Amino acid sequence: MIDFELSEEQQMIRDSVGAFARDEIRPAARPADESGAIPAPLVAKAWQFGFVSGAIPEKFGGGGDARSAVTGAIVAEELGFGDLSIAIHVLAPRLFAYPIVDMGTDDQRAKYLKRFSGADFAAATAAVMEPRFDFDLSALQVSARRDGGGFVLNGAKCYVPLAAESDSMLVYAATDAAKGFAGVDGFIVPRAAAGVTVSEREKNMGLKALATYELTLKDCRVGADARVGGDKGIDFSRLMSQSRVAFAALGVGVMNAAFEYARDYAKERKAFGVPIATKQAIAFILADMAIEIDAARLLVWEAAFKLDKGGDGLRESYLAKNYVAQSALKLTDNGVQVLGGHGYIREHPVEMWLRNARGFSAIDGIATV
Repeated sequence: MIDFELSEEQQMIRDSVGAFARDEIRPAARPADESGAIPAPLVAKAWQFGFVSGAIPEKFGGGGDARSAVTGAIVAEELGFGDLSIAIHVLAPRLFAYPIVDMGTDDQRAKYLKRFSGADFAAATAAVMEPRFDFDLSALQVSARRDGGGFVLNGAKCYVPLAAESDSMLVYAATDAAKGFAGVDGFIVPRAAAGVTVSEREKNMGLKALATYELTLKDCRVGADARVGGDKGIDFSRLMSQSRVAFAALGVGVMNAAFEYARDYAKERKAFGVPIATKQAIAFILADMAIEIDAARLLVWEAAFKLDKGGDGLRESYLAKNYVAQSALKLTDNGVQVLGGHGYIREHPVEMWLRNARGFSAIDGIATV
């Protein structure tokens, strides 16, 4: 029997994170977009929710909570409803910590995980995307070759969140390009390592509050102990499925934000003496938006459920991410359309959500459940 009812714990998490997103994140979204900076006190408040530390094992100071991709997707959706840039910022340390939790060696866990269990936000990140038009997760061009007792990394990454703030980054590189996903490994690279260059902050169409950077690796040498998982390595396919589920869930949150704002505006805005929501053209747009949100959410939950059951979720996460990439752009554009001329001015957030939504089809690998 299929059951879409959330558990009592999941509903409590949804309610508490949702309230934080509405009351704290949403009011800060526009100022952050305009200034290009996310307030440190807001990040500190988000950190207290344990979005990262909750899943860190107790022996490393974390909460020791069991990980659930479905619960992670619920959290991501609510945060995305508040603001996409702020959501990615506060969740970015997961990109570094969770692969080590799941696939790292005992020494790597002991060395790196404690930093995410403290009272203060610990910036960390992962570098996945590459600055080329034919970027393909299964055919990374950043390379890592064995050299003596370590590895030498070469290549470039882009859209790396918080790279300038992070002491260490998880860099994904191909150790055997012929093997596709199976030939990719993750390497823990200190930002200050020789051969590592972090560019000036990228200037993007959307996500203006989120600091992202291009990363260049030129003969960057790391020890064998920098390879996540040691000789066993990582399951890159599963890690990217987790990432796509999280990113798609964030997209559902953005879609829902656009829908609720357009719906409420349509109920209040009057034309010819009646709310525009009563006009068939507007009502049909809003109905289609609601349908798209439910469809996207179910795709995300299906992929997350597959991951929770131990599957790789590759197909399901790919479908969810692609569907959200198309639907988020469509829905946020519909939000602008419902508001008419008001939708194009910065007094209303729908134009910001439209700019942010464009990133779902262009960006990969910057969130994880």
